[in-house]
Amino acid sequence: MPPWALPPDSGPHKLLYMSNSSRDNDVTVIEFGSAYESLDDDCLEEVGGLLLTKAATVEPPLLVLDLSRTTYMGSTFIELLVRTWKRLTERGGQLALCGLQPFCAEIIRVTHLDSIWDIFPTREEAVESLSSRAV
Repeated sequence: MPPWALPPDSGPHKLLYMSNSSRDNDVTVIEFGSAYESLDDDCLEEVGGLLLTKAATVEPPLLVLDLSRTTYMGSTFIELLVRTWKRLTERGGQLALCGLQPFCAEIIRVTHLDSIWDIFPTREEAVESLSSRAV
């Protein structure tokens, strides 16, 4: 089983996990574990592989990133989010973010990415919004 699919407290692979089955009303949800509080260059190889693979393969192509445990994101992670979003939109899909902490919300606002991605306070609101757009 890949490390990102393990339950949150599964030994050395507890860093990144999908919550529950990672599906909610035909929407794939990726939640970063508490060890990924800071999404900087040091952790992006594993995160990048997960996000880009999911963006290219999930059906329907609807993806929610729950960042409620993330307090920092660097420019490389922003670039990764853009690449993930592009893969989804090429497939007719959508990306939504939820649970943004204050610093991360400010980064998204200052970069004007809030004008292209839907941002929600909670996972439930994000899933509900995207599931209503499922084809």
